[in-house]
Amino acid sequence: MLKNKLKKYTLILASGSPRRQQFFKDLDLDFEIRLKEIEEVYPPELKAEEITNYLAFLKASAFEGELKPNEILVTSDTIVWHNNTALGKPKDEQDAFEILKSLSNTTHEVITSVCFKTNEKADVMHEVTKVTFNELSDESIRYYLENYKPYDKAGAYGIQEWIGFIGVSKIEGSYANVMGMPTDKVYEYLSKLA
Repeated sequence: MLKNKLKKYTLILASGSPRRQQFFKDLDLDFEIRLKEIEEVYPPELKAEEITNYLAFLKASAFEGELKPNEILVTSDTIVWHNNTALGKPKDEQDAFEILKSLSNTTHEVITSVCFKTNEKADVMHEVTKVTFNELSDESIRYYLENYKPYDKAGAYGIQEWIGFIGVSKIEGSYANVMGMPTDKVYEYLSKLA
């Protein structure tokens, strides 16, 4: 479907995340991966989706002046927003433990922003999903950290892993968004572009 419509374009995913790359494969899209090292620093006054919008755009800006007329670049950023604080990837095991402890028995938001950039313009959109955790015991948090090592994930967890199966009691919004990409919105945007 969309793959045929996008035949005259080259779709570029600027993400090293295996989950995002898998989403593009699962959406049946032809794409290539181009990576650039970006220091993910944002102004401290930014909140919630302002942070992810800023970082998704920042990642796309690294390719300024490099895109050919038929290329569409896709960048994205995900944070967990909880108690008016952005939770990114944990620094170490202790940090991950404290993050998961803070999420236990509460509801948080997972926010993902996606930037679509061509050589003419850049559009940024975002999606918010609410995730509610059951009470997590110290034992279950330690088991998860030891066996799954979620140190590359915002909020120190992957909803598609063991902790998601035993810990998540409710989700409002896009499940895929919690894994790092609101696939329905991305598909819709690319369909309109094509």
